[in-house]
Amino acid sequence: MKFTLERTDINSKARAGTLITDHGAIQTPIFMPVGTAGTVKAVHKRELKDEIKAQIILGNTYHLFLRPGLDVIQKAGGLHRFNGWDGPMLTDSGGYQVYSLGDMRKITEEGVTFRSHIDGSKHVFTPENVMDTQRIIGADIIMAFDECTPYPCAYDYAKKSMEMTHRWLKRCCDRFDTSTPIYDYNQTLFPIVQGSVYKDLRVQSAETIASFERDGNAIGGLSVGEPAEDMYEMTDLVTNILPKDKPRYLMGVGTPENILECIALGIDMFDCVMPTRNARNGMLFTTEGIINIRNEKWKTDFEPIDPQLGGYASTHYNRSFLRHLMHSQEILGAQIASIHNLTFYLWLVNTAREHILAGTFYEWKSKMLPIVKRRL
Repeated sequence: MKFTLERTDINSKARAGTLITDHGAIQTPIFMPVGTAGTVKAVHKRELKDEIKAQIILGNTYHLFLRPGLDVIQKAGGLHRFNGWDGPMLTDSGGYQVYSLGDMRKITEEGVTFRSHIDGSKHVFTPENVMDTQRIIGADIIMAFDECTPYPCAYDYAKKSMEMTHRWLKRCCDRFDTSTPIYDYNQTLFPIVQGSVYKDLRVQSAETIASFERDGNAIGGLSVGEPAEDMYEMTDLVTNILPKDKPRYLMGVGTPENILECIALGIDMFDCVMPTRNARNGMLFTTEGIINIRNEKWKTDFEPIDPQLGGYASTHYNRSFLRHLMHSQEILGAQIASIHNLTFYLWLVNTAREHILAGTFYEWKSKMLPIVKRRL
């Protein structure tokens, strides 16, 4: 993997770059649609490529490990061949999903013992077997196994968890570096910065992660319920420490406002379930503001969903019709809304990139922030 930094904004830490993987180039800043079980919910691959303009998508190790299972994925020749996506992919290690299981998991130095949310069966994730699992799944970028601490989190727990995450990272790197890709392309490993909302822990974790000198770095443990101001403060601290010549991935973030603010803080890569999950509930992100399409006010609004955005879903279907689909619980409604929201998110980061390259990002961001927060 190769990352080229093309320009940094003079009024912020916003960056434009290009990330090269064996499955293609990714222009940053970038938003990655979440395909937890190997598919972005309600969206075809052709729409991801041709309409949404996605450059990279996510899969999740925990979910894919449980279903369809590693034997199926390996027989298919890896996740790319299994799901038909021929572009870059990233897999989350499953640390966040294990964290979310609560009483269904037990964390020790060795790893995590957990029970499947599907059938209650018992499994173990260790730093080593999570690397092996992600080799079999075959994503271009794979994540180190970590513990995601909850919010709020006591300082002592956050410190012990962070230190264990660092020890797990050493084991991840040792396993990754002594194994080889299963398929005919390369993979790269990203470590994850932890430390909850404690400045000294975040600094220590960022310094430790940077010392491993991997090809890219991630920031985890944010967007878990903490105030946005804390997220921004921790992100700002960490991006001052992580290497400037390597991509930075802020995991699980977030709203359009979060993304704009964190681009300004030097983040290159984002993912979040929000655009698709909120779409299924009728919340649309548009170039004019936020729409709850289920509201009465859209009942006889026959304007396109977002004529400025482009894309078939956003311009071909009108708001009244989409509202009708949502109230009728028609599957097409969730599909149109999901495609639209993802198109908006990709438009947002692509436009941010254009303004970074043009030297006008700060002014554009200042204009966009009140728009993306406005409810119509």
